Amino acid sequence: MSALVNVVRSMFLTELLSGMALTFRYMFRERKTLNYPHEKGSLSPRFRGEHALRRYPNGEERCIACKLCEAVCPALAITIESEPRDDGSRRTTRYDIDMTKCIYCGLCQEACPVDAIVEGPNFEFATETREELYYDKNKLLANGDRWEAEIAANLAADAKYR
Repeated sequence: MSALVNVVRSMFLTELLSGMALTFRYMFRERKTLNYPHEKGSLSPRFRGEHALRRYPNGEERCIACKLCEAVCPALAITIESEPRDDGSRRTTRYDIDMTKCIYCGLCQEACPVDAIVEGPNFEFATETREELYYDKNKLLANGDRWEAEIAANLAADAKYR
């Protein structure tokens, strides 16, 4: 009996017709695919992308050189050097992150008492050489200036969970 059923199925191409029916059923539904370079999906406020150093609204950098981010980094990707200022506070003279070592764990952001170092919303920072992934203080501050509006909005959206 099963041999006869198999002959009938192969003769009338039932598997092919059921596959084509499934194709036509999905053909007219809304597409889930994004045309990536032109359309971008939404990101969570907790997304951890490219690092950035933030500034206060008056333009002064936030980092107080407490070196907590350097101490908590499991990959040892952060290097900080500091010096005292005239008013007795400390400021960084060198703040380097080796992005080739970074594991994007977010511990540096969580350890920072003044929200100076954050992982921003930028995920498109591919480079051609490794040297471009060694971020110094100027590059980190430039990232912070570029993404400040989105970073502030993400921190505000995530504030009740921190």
